[in-house]
Amino acid sequence: MKMKNTRKFWGVVLLLLILSLPLFLGENVARSQARKSEEALYQNLQLFSDVLSVVQTNYVEEVDSKKLIYGALKGMLSSLDPYSQFLDQDLYRELEIETEGKFGGVGMTITSKDDLITVISPIEDTPAFRSGIRPHDKIVRIDGKMTRGMNSTEAARLLRGEPGTKVEVEILHENASELVKINLVREMIKLKSVKRVQILP
Repeated sequence: MKMKNTRKFWGVVLLLLILSLPLFLGENVARSQARKSEEALYQNLQLFSDVLSVVQTNYVEEVDSKKLIYGALKGMLSSLDPYSQFLDQDLYRELEIETEGKFGGVGMTITSKDDLITVISPIEDTPAFRSGIRPHDKIVRIDGKMTRGMNSTEAARLLRGEPGTKVEVEILHENASELVKINLVREMIKLKSVKRVQILP
């Protein structure tokens, strides 16, 4: 009788060990994968640090470390999807101004498309609207500065300013082959909030 109880006991212990083995192995695999992921992250960070050090030491001109790091952060986030972007303090302030509902500007909504600033739509009864700027127009330059590679927040910062001040834009109209220079006088732009949306059949 005692022998049977002993066998039962060790049988139960063996069964528990067999059942817990996958959990134990799974935890070890998860820890190993986490460790490898952490090591890869440190290696990539070390690579970034090494490249930054080489640029600072060997580039022909003195470089601004903050500018390099911010540029890397912008590139990192822009590689995720078309909508993610890194905002420095100035760009974040511009975003806050935009969300307040009124600002000094020319009155058009823009986006970055095919690496160029593109007009989504001019706002009715604003300098942009009255000048003939149309949806899908490309803004190639703002006050002589090329917009290629800019994000929409950076371009908006150049277009905004005190009401009464001027800004020159070079526009490529849709299906056109020549640039058009347009001088705009900034006004106080008020954004209308949409209170009701109705889907028409």
